[in-house]
Amino acid sequence: MVRYRRNFVPGRTYFFTATLLNRGSHLLVERIAALRTAFRTARKERPFAIDAVVVLPDHLHVIMTLPSGDADFSGRWRRIKAIFTLRWSPQEKRYYTIARASMRYGDAGFGNIPFGTTATSRGTSITSIFNPVKHGLVSRVQDWPHSSFHRYVRDGLLPQDWAGSVKEGGAGFGERNG
Repeated sequence: MVRYRRNFVPGRTYFFTATLLNRGSHLLVERIAALRTAFRTARKERPFAIDAVVVLPDHLHVIMTLPSGDADFSGRWRRIKAIFTLRWSPQEKRYYTIARASMRYGDAGFGNIPFGTTATSRGTSITSIFNPVKHGLVSRVQDWPHSSFHRYVRDGLLPQDWAGSVKEGGAGFGERNG
């Protein structure tokens, strides 16, 4: 079993990848409103900044910065996951019940999150927002609706046509697809 080193540094910026146990699921994008609600609620209860986020069908990447004097990213993730899973239909809950027994953290549906990888927001967020293209979900970053890319464009940090277009079948960049 992999043991992750948790680097608890107050006020730090962290990069996280969270995956569903069922890597073939599309639950995260199918339930995007519930996921957004979970993040909003958790942020109201215990503030943190979302520097970048991209939500794919079965996993998501988030860069979050904690307030100074606070290093409890684990508590925030527990809360996000709890709120999100409360909004699942009874059928979805039954489907994920089998997975729940084998989970290290006991949260239905999400796999183990490798905590503690620090990142610089700008460089890693650029890599993260390209993920939908990398996985072949779209040919242009601007075509994926569940990404902080659109906020970057609104704020003038990136042009709408950033990264251009990838031809069909040309997006296999090393991560597994499904």
